[in-house]
Amino acid sequence: MKRSRFTEEQILAALKQHAAGASTKELCRQLGIATETLYNWKRKYGGMEVSEARRLRALEDENRQLKRIVAEQALDNRVLKDLLSKNF
Repeated sequence: MKRSRFTEEQILAALKQHAAGASTKELCRQLGIATETLYNWKRKYGGMEVSEARRLRALEDENRQLKRIVAEQALDNRVLKDLLSKNF
């Protein structure tokens, strides 16, 4: 997954500017992002503090690692079942 150019602090600062009344178009132009990106950030990080956003990213990373482990175990399990089912 591609890492964001912006840190959680920068994203939350941009959302606070937007909530304070900054123009969406002007804010997006300053940051060099699309308006869709700003609204995606708002949907994902809206109402969060910096510590909560960091915790969210840590949990997402941990979840990604756990999913990879489960996929590897499922593959190993399938290989073992295939080997045991063959007649020697």
